[in-house]
Amino acid sequence: MAESSTIIVLLTITVILLSVVIVALLATITVLILRVNRIAKNVEKVSGNVAEATEWLSPVKLFSTVVDMFKR
Repeated sequence: MAESSTIIVLLTITVILLSVVIVALLATITVLILRVNRIAKNVEKVSGNVAEATEWLSPVKLFSTVVDMFKR
């Protein structure tokens, strides 16, 4: 009888430890996904700004803006 109660206690401790590890891993994964999402949003903003800047640096846009300014 003592052996079976020892086995049950050890299995219970193992299940509790594994549950804690799984919860910790899920929390870590959630935090990492949120950080990657924030980084992706920042990269999207930067790429939008770069696209807008390169649009203004194109010769066609530059000359058309200058011509529009002189037409006024």
